[in-house]
Amino acid sequence: MEKRVLFRSSWLPWALLTPQLAVILVFFFWPASQALVQSLQVQDPFGTSVEWVGMQNFRQLFSDSAYLESFKTTAWFSLLVATLGISISLILAVFADRVVRGAMVYKTFLILPYAVAPAVAGVLWLFMFSPTLGVVAYALEHVGIHWNHLLNSTHALTLIVMAAVWKQISYNFLFFLAGLQSIPKSLIEAASMDGAGPWRRFWSIQFPLLTPTTFFLLVINMVYAFFDTFAIVDATTQGGPGRDTAILVYKVYYDGFKALDLGGSAAQSVVLMVIVIALTVVQFRYVEKKVNY
Repeated sequence: MEKRVLFRSSWLPWALLTPQLAVILVFFFWPASQALVQSLQVQDPFGTSVEWVGMQNFRQLFSDSAYLESFKTTAWFSLLVATLGISISLILAVFADRVVRGAMVYKTFLILPYAVAPAVAGVLWLFMFSPTLGVVAYALEHVGIHWNHLLNSTHALTLIVMAAVWKQISYNFLFFLAGLQSIPKSLIEAASMDGAGPWRRFWSIQFPLLTPTTFFLLVINMVYAFFDTFAIVDATTQGGPGRDTAILVYKVYYDGFKALDLGGSAAQSVVLMVIVIALTVVQFRYVEKKVNY
């Protein structure tokens, strides 16, 4: 029989939820409301002078060619990070799930990058691809590729994409591996007895059963690309060369803490928050229809 918990008092469920509600209120709703208020103001860096300007900050943003260019950069960056991160992780999880001897060793090594902080991950890739000291840049030089992310915008974007994907692979790998191991082996064996090859078994049985996991990781990776990659960009390219790798979250930091445009930075954070919420809603509204639960 199904066991159900009954609360005899009406206040006890709310009391149990109070700690989590307090965390959400203090660390999400309060900062978000403050950013919304500041986006409608112009103030000096020391907060001694505040002027209410309404939507002026937003009008200036969308008339700024550099800010509009950062939209394009962020779109490409997020698409590449989410697509490559999920695809590579899925391939690694499929191969790791088939390994019999030494499986724990392979799985442990594939999980290790998740323990690395984003800033440290950025520094590691920066050293490997340094035009003067990097071993990877040295090897590329010998095959005719003159790598220099300090001058070449394509190289810089490639570098932060690789670092961001490498940092997120372990997270995706864990979920895909857990999803693959939860699929009944009897289904795979039955398909194999019917003559289905490895590719057919994966595409017809395993991948459809992994769609809930894939959808979840798609949402998580999009949020990761928009927000959690700031430290990687700051540690590797700092938005350069020029502003060619200044994704939206890095531009919020740069304009607020370096250019000291507090109102404009707050307006950018509001726009970024709206974009991420809209993308999440669209994914749940349209993409989730293709998910098989």
